[in-house]
Amino acid sequence: MRSFDVLVVGGGHAGCEAAAAAARVGATVGLVTLCRDDLGTMSCNPAIGGLGKGHLVREIDALDGLMGRAADAAGIQFRLLNRRKGPAVQGPRVQCDRRRYRAAMTALIAAQPGLEVIEAEVLALELRDGVVTGVMSSAGRLGARAVVVTSGTFLDRVLHVGKQSRSGGRDGAPAAQGLAHSLLALGLPMARLKTG
Repeated sequence: MRSFDVLVVGGGHAGCEAAAAAARVGATVGLVTLCRDDLGTMSCNPAIGGLGKGHLVREIDALDGLMGRAADAAGIQFRLLNRRKGPAVQGPRVQCDRRRYRAAMTALIAAQPGLEVIEAEVLALELRDGVVTGVMSSAGRLGARAVVVTSGTFLDRVLHVGKQSRSGGRDGAPAAQGLAHSLLALGLPMARLKTG
């Protein structure tokens, strides 16, 4: 069994930032993702910043995060929104090339000392006396002093296409069924948000 100080489940924006932040402070980190090639994939609107989330990008950047650096490397259009209005409602936004952003994020993660990417599906959280001690994954048991779940919209995901519904994730990726059932078995509340 491999063991880490911190295991991060999910390789999207939140997972990449959480894993890199933990590694920057000296923790040994395992970043578990369904597909190594999908690290930092921008699923929908390929924009970083803007009026609604621009302040988050600046806060992440101030903490030496990755998102701003990846956006700088992949940017194809840089704009200041609401330029004609006052500074309180202005917001910088960068439109990114999705492939270049993913490549930049993958390179930043690979360059981070103390961070290992593990390509596997997390099937369940493991507990001992009510404390999370790791996860059971398709690659075997992974121990950890802390587990951060950043699964995004992959938990028990349902895709609706016309009148048909099926289980699945983005671009043919599988839904995280095992982890969803494990969280439900722990009595944690779950709800579904609509994207699209």
